[in-house]
Amino acid sequence: MLDGVSPSVELLWWDGCPSLDRALGDLRAAMTAAGLDPERIALREVTTDEDAQRKAFAGSPTILINGLDPFAEDDVVVGLNCRVYRRSDGRLSPTPDPAELRRALEQAVAA
Repeated sequence: MLDGVSPSVELLWWDGCPSLDRALGDLRAAMTAAGLDPERIALREVTTDEDAQRKAFAGSPTILINGLDPFAEDDVVVGLNCRVYRRSDGRLSPTPDPAELRRALEQAVAA
């Protein structure tokens, strides 16, 4: 999809996030695997609690695909905090499962 209409992909983060580099690396790899240009990732820093509330920021890192969080959960804590993801094997992780991230991107491309 390098020459077609690509989904919008955003990585929201806050300055205290120790997982930003790992999340960005995983996101770039998933985009490449899905045939998307990883240079099109929009990095968006969330700097205040007000900004976090306005954006319903579920913690850092948060990935949005076409404005939606593919890993959204009902019991999310909105604010400037570190996010925790549940991997497909049940383990907790500071970043999304790379296979699930790739699937979310592929579904956005197919839509």
